[in-house]
Amino acid sequence: MEKKIGIVNRQAPHGRSDAREALDLTLALSAYNESLSVFFIGDGVYQLLKKHQASRILQKDFQPMLKMFELYDIEQVYICANSLAQRNISVEQLVIKTELLSTEEIKQYLAEQDQLMSF
Repeated sequence: MEKKIGIVNRQAPHGRSDAREALDLTLALSAYNESLSVFFIGDGVYQLLKKHQASRILQKDFQPMLKMFELYDIEQVYICANSLAQRNISVEQLVIKTELLSTEEIKQYLAEQDQLMSF
């Protein structure tokens, strides 16, 4: 039986390497594991905002790689509705499609994972 692996994104997209490392790990694991779930919580929701201007802060834009989730069959992508609301972000502002979950639903999904990796 395949392990359920959850990758939790909690950090803003730039200023640290966490978001990029989480993305690299997600794409790599997708080749070996079909039970992969990706969660965007807290400031991690900023990773999904359209039109990042990473070059202005001398960072590499990794958002085009987010669009590869579909190509890599990464279908279990979840975002915390409360985190979006607290930051006044709408689903229409996101670069990829995600499933909107409440805090309680996020907790339930996280509890179902065999292994969690938090960035």
